[in-house]
Amino acid sequence: MCATTLSVRIDAGRERLACPSGHWTHWDNPLPVLAALVEVEGQILLARNAAWPEKMFALITGFMESGETPEQGVARELKEETNLDALEVTLIGVYEFIRKNELIIAYHVRAAGEIRLSEELVEFRLIDPEKLRPWRAGTGYAMADWMRARGLTVEFIDLPSTT
Repeated sequence: MCATTLSVRIDAGRERLACPSGHWTHWDNPLPVLAALVEVEGQILLARNAAWPEKMFALITGFMESGETPEQGVARELKEETNLDALEVTLIGVYEFIRKNELIIAYHVRAAGEIRLSEELVEFRLIDPEKLRPWRAGTGYAMADWMRARGLTVEFIDLPSTT
């Protein structure tokens, strides 16, 4: 705010970047991310982001916008990324994703319509729920919880290394 170079200060036992005069503090709070486990005619939609490896598919995710509820945001993201309409939106749970400093709010979304992917996504698959294989990170835990709530067997897979 005052254009002074930020310095490190200790606040409640944590290092934070802050204005030395106290005008501003960079809290670096986790960013809320919305995730949709999308069900279309009894199958689950998984999509591949253009930046991901060829065989890596995941849930539909995105960020909330000002003035919308998480439920409205996940329905909007679904429409923007897949062209599907959310018919029913039910909270699965909230999950940490510390590696990316995010907090994931995951929903089961029953949807309908013709799937048309945005340019952000390059491919999709529709999978029977009992054939899902969650991953041990972020949205994979939401998928596992959704499966357990339906009495489905959860068998985790290992994600390919990105390094």
